[in-house]
Amino acid sequence: HVQLVESGGGLVQPGGSLRLSCAASGYTYSSYCMGWFRQAPGKEREGVAVIDSDGLAKYADSVKGRFTISQDNAKNTLYLQMNSLKPEDTAMYYCAAGGGNGAFCYTGERSMDYWGQGTQVTVS
Repeated sequence: HVQLVESGGGLVQPGGSLRLSCAASGYTYSSYCMGWFRQAPGKEREGVAVIDSDGLAKYADSVKGRFTISQDNAKNTLYLQMNSLKPEDTAMYYCAAGGGNGAFCYTGERSMDYWGQGTQVTVS
């Protein structure tokens, strides 16, 4: 039973920073893809950043240079460091996991099989 639990969301002023965490359990695949997605009100869910089991990270153009995805394998935790936040970053942020790596790990929903419940980020 795979479980993904996000934390770290909140209200922050424009230009501020937040770090999201995702605690993963029950995922035992040696090859994997994990990532962060977001959904703003009235918009479709979009990929923000992903990282695979080889440590290769990919980012959406809208967050490149501002967000950093990382993982602590010892803690089974995925992070998203968000700097220089903008009002347009306001959304529910979801942690996700899938079984692919390399070309099969990308910022698209089809690369993911498991989803967390989300954590709200508001930039205002």
